[in-house]
Order: sequence, then structure tokens, then C-alpha cells
Amino acid sequence: MKRYDRDMRGYGATPPDARWPGGAKVAISLVLNYEEGGENCVAHGDAASEAFLSDVAGAAQWPGQRHWNMESIYEYGARAGFWRLHRLFTSMAIPVTIYGVATALARGPEQVAAMKAAGWEIASHGLKWVEHRDMPEEEERRQIAEAIRLHAEVVGSRPRGWYTGRCSFNTVRLTAEEGGFDWISDTYDDDLPYWKQVGDRDQLIIPYTLEANDMRFATAPGYIEGEQFFTYLKDAFDTLYAEGAAGAAKMFSVGLHCRLIGRPGKIAGLKRFLDYAKGFEGVWFATRGEIAAHWAATHPPNRRNRPSEMRKEAFVAAFGSIYEHSAWVAERAWDLELGPAHDCHEGVASLLARAFRSASEAEKLGVLKAHPDLAGKLAQAKRLTAESTAEQASAGLDALTDVERDTFAALNTAYTAKFGFPFIIAVRDHDKAGILEAFYRRLEQSREAEFAEACAQVERIGWHRLQEVFA
Repeated sequence: MKRYDRDMRGYGATPPDARWPGGAKVAISLVLNYEEGGENCVAHGDAASEAFLSDVAGAAQWPGQRHWNMESIYEYGARAGFWRLHRLFTSMAIPVTIYGVATALARGPEQVAAMKAAGWEIASHGLKWVEHRDMPEEEERRQIAEAIRLHAEVVGSRPRGWYTGRCSFNTVRLTAEEGGFDWISDTYDDDLPYWKQVGDRDQLIIPYTLEANDMRFATAPGYIEGEQFFTYLKDAFDTLYAEGAAGAAKMFSVGLHCRLIGRPGKIAGLKRFLDYAKGFEGVWFATRGEIAAHWAATHPPNRRNRPSEMRKEAFVAAFGSIYEHSAWVAERAWDLELGPAHDCHEGVASLLARAFRSASEAEKLGVLKAHPDLAGKLAQAKRLTAESTAEQASAGLDALTDVERDTFAALNTAYTAKFGFPFIIAVRDHDKAGILEAFYRRLEQSREAEFAEACAQVERIGWHRLQEVFA
């Protein structure tokens, strides 16, 4: 089995209607990362100092040493930046989701008390603000459990949301398997929440952002002034608001850090954006927990039999009749690289077409010969497959006059005599007159050209049949 686990499809061309409360055109999720006191630091028992997301230009870890400048910048976030942001959000009555590193929360009791007093959602940002990339799976599982335990001890209740940030390939699976999270945000792959199947659990994923994020003040390419941050947020908001007004409402996440956006020159851009967004009707400022509750109630998980997860026998049973009397096409399609992108009409159509196109000319000819004549003897004797019967009926070929029946019989005979296979056309794309016109036109083609066109029509017929299956 060749299986590709990355999901390149998502909701596809027709995402669901979010149906935000009050008919909101966009849901804005403000996230404040509280990491100060949870970062890499020799004083925390780590091997080196922190080097990530600060105003220290070209920062690098100092193995075995404390980095005074780095530590003091993080301390600014807790001492000054947090409170500046707290005053801004509470004065504007804007709800906030905290991504709280458990050890940082434990070292900030006044900040935690202020978060709780403001009614903010406090989600988990892991045990420590450190890299998980090379962390053994069992160690990461242990740290997840310890983060939950410490969070509950400090905050008074376990976290219902999770975001690691500096995650490993295993993080989403491990946090989902823990079983207690209403939402997980360690992805950046959509503008809407979605359900992910992890074993027997349907886990809600609320994607996050690394671009509508003040981390760009500390990374390149990035922002150097508050106005740039405002402009980016405004442009993103305007685009999403317009999409929502057109009936395709989305979610807009904004990522913030106390030590970054909490600086005076940077927070001005954030305030400008909040004032701007507040000036629109149909904007829902919500915590991620509120978004999760709405999504679970409005768009609950719906498990279905996915082609990419089918065993071969089930796949062939489901799609073996798509190519007329040629189940081998589905058998070969199953042997290709299947993934979530193929769990849809176009996905399976692509697989079957690839299997057919890669077949030998003799095998393709076998598929062509498996098709019945249009309005031929098999149709009259009611011996067509159910698919062919419905298709011919859709173009009125089951109700021909005597003259029309004689015309089709003569054309079928002439066509088969010339090319060695029956005339094949996706009748759902044509009416009776169009079919006859194509008959006469194609009788004039060379065998090579007609063989290619007949094969293309086989694929088109399969596309239509799959459309009905997935409908």
C-alpha cells in the first residue's frame, strides 16, 4: 500500500458555511502567547540560553551560560508588556485566548490572576517554551501530561486547548490521544476549523498563524514598525470580511507575544487595527474555546468511508464498475499513492484515469470493447449495466422512433467496421442531436485519433459515474 498522509485537499473548492453567531462575516481570534519564565534558561535547568523570538539581533544559544540581555527582554514581557496588553484588551472588552506555557504561568501568579479576572481563556502552550523537534515520543508524552498537571495546579482547572508551537511531527497525534482537548492549534493549514481523525477520536483542529503574528518583529522578513503590522492585519481583515460578505465566512487568527507587541511602538499598530475592525458590523471577537464550541455544535464530526483508507476489496467493490466491465482499473488505481486528496469525486476520478492511461493499448481496447452500442441490441434487450441504462436514458436513447433506431443501428455498424470498437460518448454531456453530430464527425477521423477520443470519452463517463457515487 502506498499511502500519503499529508492532506492537500482540506475542504476543497466548497468550504462549509461557518455560520458564525449573529451572521458574523469573520471571527477574530486574538492569541496572547505567555512564555516569559518558560523559555530556555540555565536557571530553569536547561543546557543553554534562549535564542528565539526576541529583539536580540542574531541571537544564538549560549551553552551552559545565562544570557542577561535575553533574560531581561523576556522579563520585560512579563513585567511591562503583559500589563500594557491587559489594559488594552480589557478597556476594549475584547476576549483573548492565552497560550500559557505551564512553567511560565507558575512563575506569574499576578498575571494568571489578571487573566482569570478578565475572563480570558487559558490554553496550554506546553510545559516549557523549548524545541520539541528531536524529543523522543515518550518524553514528549510525559511532558504533555506534566504540562496538564501543572496547568491545573496553577490555574485551577485543566486546559481545554493546546498549542505547542515548537512542535514535533508527533505533537498533534499525542495531544489528540490524550483525549481531553476541545481544540488543538499546532497547524497552519486552513482558514477554518476542521476535524481530524486520530484513532477512535475526532479531534477538532483550529489552525493558527505565523504571518498575522507579531513574531515578524523578531524574524526576517518582518515588521520594523507598528504601522506595518497594522497594514498587514487590515489587508487580511478586509479580504476575509469581503469573503464573508459573499457567503464564505472565515476565521482570522492574530498571534501576539508580551515581549514583542507589548512594546510601545509596536502596540500602537495593534490598537489601530482593533479600532478599525471594531468599526465594522458582523465581526465576532471570540476565544478559541468559543469558536470550538460553535464548530462542534454547528459542524459536528461526520465519519465516512474514505477511499484512501479502504482495503483493496472494498475499494474495488465501490469503484470497480466505474470503467465498464473493467474492475482491473480500480485494482490498479488502489495500488497508486492514495491520500486524503483522493477522498473525493475528483480524487478517485484522477486515480482511475491514471490507471487507465498507463495501461497497454490492448488493455485499453478491451475497455472500449466492453462498452455497449448506443441504443443497440443490448439496450433493447435490457441487458445493459445499471450505469449504462441510466446514461442512455438521460439522453432519451431509450425512447427512439423507428427511424432514429434505424439511424443509430446503421451508424453503429459503420463505426465498428471502421475502428474495431463501439462508438463511445459521455451521453450526459449531450442531447440526442449532439450525439448524432458527434457520430458523423468522428466517423471521418483516423483510427489513431478516434482511439484517443474514445479513451477520453471513457474517462469522462467514469467522471460522471463517480459524481453520482459521491453525491
